[in-house]
Amino acid sequence: MALTTAAQARTSFDLKSASLPVVAVLLKTTDAAQFAADLAERVADAPGFFDNDPVLIDLAPVRESEDTIDFVAIVAELRRHSTLPVAVRGGSPAQMEAARAAGLAAAPDAPPARAETPAPVQEVVREVIREVEVEVVREVPMPGPGTVVVDKPLRSGQQVYARGADLVVMAVVSFGAEVIADGNIHVYAPLRGRAIAGARGNTEARIFSTCLEPQLVSIAGIYRTTETELPADVRGKPAQVRLDGEKLLIEPLA
Repeated sequence: MALTTAAQARTSFDLKSASLPVVAVLLKTTDAAQFAADLAERVADAPGFFDNDPVLIDLAPVRESEDTIDFVAIVAELRRHSTLPVAVRGGSPAQMEAARAAGLAAAPDAPPARAETPAPVQEVVREVIREVEVEVVREVPMPGPGTVVVDKPLRSGQQVYARGADLVVMAVVSFGAEVIADGNIHVYAPLRGRAIAGARGNTEARIFSTCLEPQLVSIAGIYRTTETELPADVRGKPAQVRLDGEKLLIEPLA
């Protein structure tokens, strides 16, 4: 009987690799207050963007800084905006130790960028989270699966978010309305509100409209507002918006 009980105890659970989608937050400042303000502004551009998503904090941009990072405050801000900070990577030894003291697991540094163009598939990176090996799916440039189609006009104050998908709008997006997609956005009508494509960091996402007159266009967090007037060759005409590095390009559609 004792042997049977021991065998059952040994087989009551298994440890296996698992796929876990995470949002990588590239920390560019050691100032927790500045981070909190910038995060609040970014989330205001896309309400409901986070949905208790696991977060990996990447410290590579501030690795050489000698300033102390208040990880407790940063973790608290991320949690306040419906995320679950679980790990940190890329920091100096002192930064990594401070992050661990705040309850974050240490993950391996990001692999070096490939020279060739990546294939349009998800790239799997092995991360170690709380001493259990997990396969973490890191988003690579590609549109999300599926398409959300909206065939009615969007009035001021209305918002549509195509989570994990492209968004196709067959009617006008009025001033004050907002369309958001993790993939591409296609508006086959006047686009006069705000359009946010690549909302989860897809730098290959694009915005297309048959009549471009937007309040704001944004791709992967890089945005442009109507404070900067559009060129005459695209204003009110068929055009596309895409990223070139960290610069938004707005081009006429032939």
